[in-house]
Amino acid sequence: MKKYSIYLLLVTLALNLQSCELIGDIFKAGVWTGIIFVVVIIALVIWLVSKIF
Repeated sequence: MKKYSIYLLLVTLALNLQSCELIGDIFKAGVWTGIIFVVVIIALVIWLVSKIF
C-alpha cells in the first residue's frame, strides 16, 4: 500500500507541475498580447491626432 501511495504522490506532483507551467505560459501570452494591444492603440491615437492637425 505504501508503494502505491508514493506512486500516487509522484503522479500528482507531475500533473501539478505541468499545470503550473501551462498557467505561466498563458500569463506570458497575456503580457505580450497586452503590450501589442497598447502599442497598437498608441499608434492609432498618434495617427488620428496627425490627421486632425
